[in-house]
Amino acid sequence: MTDASVPGPDSTSDVPEAAQAHSDADAVALKAHEAVPSRTFWANLNQPFALGFLITLGGLAAIVIGLAVSSLSTILIYIGFALFAALGLDPVVRNLERHKVARPWGIVIVYGAFAVLLVGVLWLIIPTMVTQISSFITNIPATITKFQHSDFYDWLQSNFGDQVSSITDQIKDFLGNPSNIAAIGGGVVKVGVTIGSVISGLIIVLVLSLYFLASLPSMKVAFARLAPARNRPTVSSMIEQISGGIGGYLGGMVVLAFFNSIVAGLLYLFLGLPFPLLMAVAAFCITLIPLVGSVLFWFAGTIVALFSSPLAALVFAIIYLVYMQIEAYVLTPRVMNRAISVPGSLVIIGALVGGTLLGLLGALVAIPVTASILLIIKQIFIPRQDAKV
Repeated sequence: MTDASVPGPDSTSDVPEAAQAHSDADAVALKAHEAVPSRTFWANLNQPFALGFLITLGGLAAIVIGLAVSSLSTILIYIGFALFAALGLDPVVRNLERHKVARPWGIVIVYGAFAVLLVGVLWLIIPTMVTQISSFITNIPATITKFQHSDFYDWLQSNFGDQVSSITDQIKDFLGNPSNIAAIGGGVVKVGVTIGSVISGLIIVLVLSLYFLASLPSMKVAFARLAPARNRPTVSSMIEQISGGIGGYLGGMVVLAFFNSIVAGLLYLFLGLPFPLLMAVAAFCITLIPLVGSVLFWFAGTIVALFSSPLAALVFAIIYLVYMQIEAYVLTPRVMNRAISVPGSLVIIGALVGGTLLGLLGALVAIPVTASILLIIKQIFIPRQDAKV
């Protein structure tokens, strides 16, 4: 006969489970009670000295980081130019890879061709500049004498009196004084130092772009691995689209600048204006600037032509202005729409913002950065918003 006071098997097993559940609940409550002060420590004002010290330390760290970035601004600009140069040359290397050329040999071919082109450009510019500067210095007395016998000088003297002749005499005295020539020489030395720094910066950009171009595939893989594993296919696809768009955009800018240089050189040659090769190179360099490059060269080319022949300058201004319209409405859509698609209003806004913040580099990268932002919005933000039903 079973005693009723003795608990059965079920009741004896319930007691340890209830005690264990009670102890677990106490442990959770104790942990929650201990976690409350650690969460509220940073928000309370019971220790104002420690709080003020931490805030001051954070402000000083931010100032130090800002000063470091400001000091490294030139290096960061070099890195930016080098990275965009690598992205611009990457489509050419990929094209060579599609023709069964290994990537290292493709890089060698691309940079070899670029080096030959750069040497040719320098061969055109440097002798011409040296000749022009020496000719200008030696012909200063003859230029002043020719100016004094011109109709324009007679008109100035008839309207302004003897002030014109006195100013002319002062200019002669200034150029005839050796100390003033020495001062001009000092300015020329400073210009030479600036040119030397520009050349050294160009060499740094070329070397960095070579390393970036060689390691660009591994860089893309590394950036994709920063994303979670489930998002890596999408991130990899976006990286390829962004890098391809930037490369196509920079290649399109080079093509348009080449067309500008051809038109400028031929106009100067057929109109009998001086230095057609130099102006063609200047047109190529200036028109690489987005949006305003063609307008800047239009002004510069017209002013240079004006010193040689007013009629030829007028013809150059009209023909080049017509070409600018053809470039804006025919060439640019055909070249750029294959590489990058950005609304015109955003192009202008992006170029203004980028130029204000980072100068020439900002104006250069504004359009591809704007296109990248639009791509992220279209492929990530808008699908997420569409999924919220």
